Amino acid sequence: MSQARLWGFLPAGRKQRALPGFGLTMGLSISYLSLIVLIPLSAVLLKTTSMGWSAFWETISAARVLASLKLTFGMAALAAVINGVFGLILAWVLVRYRFPGRRLVDALIDLPFALPTSVAGISLAAIYAPTGWIGAWAQPYVGQIAFTPWGVLIALVFIGLPFVVRTVQPVLEELEQEQEEVSACLGADRFQTVSKVILPAILPACLTGVALAFARAVGEYGSVIFIAGNVPMVSEITPLLIVIKLEQFDYAGASALAVLMMVLSFIILLAINRLQWYLQARHSGQARSKAARVAAPFALEGAR
Repeated sequence: MSQARLWGFLPAGRKQRALPGFGLTMGLSISYLSLIVLIPLSAVLLKTTSMGWSAFWETISAARVLASLKLTFGMAALAAVINGVFGLILAWVLVRYRFPGRRLVDALIDLPFALPTSVAGISLAAIYAPTGWIGAWAQPYVGQIAFTPWGVLIALVFIGLPFVVRTVQPVLEELEQEQEEVSACLGADRFQTVSKVILPAILPACLTGVALAFARAVGEYGSVIFIAGNVPMVSEITPLLIVIKLEQFDYAGASALAVLMMVLSFIILLAINRLQWYLQARHSGQARSKAARVAAPFALEGAR
């Protein structure tokens, strides 16, 4: 018998836990969540309601705002898809292969996490500018990269790649290679093994990484403004418009744009999460059905 139960601190039959009970931990969680997330977001919503519906609609439907929203969400989605493809490939190489410099490459993936966004933006602008190393070489073939919408895409890909790699990498490490060997022994080619065995297992994690990369890209500011050019109606992102309205002391207009971005981001992330839950449930159901089919002959033989 434990000391706590012997002294009467725990009732008989109750399991001892290392952490306090549900009521205390739930209260602390809600309090922390309220201070960090709910109260600031509520303040933004209350500030937006003070301007009225007509003023709110006039603010969010302006041509300059719509152009910035199209650029921000469009490039964020494109960057998330690019990171989803190449982040998956990079995670696969790091997990399944051993090569010189592997640890260095693995450490460099976390560089966008530690690097200040302004430093990243200045570095990317210097490299992809018309006089930069990559910009001068690419300009005759693809045109100017920096100070255009393509510069925004480069910055968003740079800051979003680690989210996909670090989300998929642990899942690949836990994925047993015996499943691929069994698939090959049963006559499946490489494409069938990847599409039927590997992808269903890692797709929910890949979608999680894509969602995280998208969320980071939508709100990115520091690394984008140095390489975007910030030309209105061309290469101006919505976070920059919010900062401009704050500098003009238009706090209600800035809050309106913040609420709009928050609602759109929440809807897109909710759709991605629902797709992830569906794929995960489908993969679990298929795994259970396969296990049942494999175990059925043994169960019949045992019954006989």
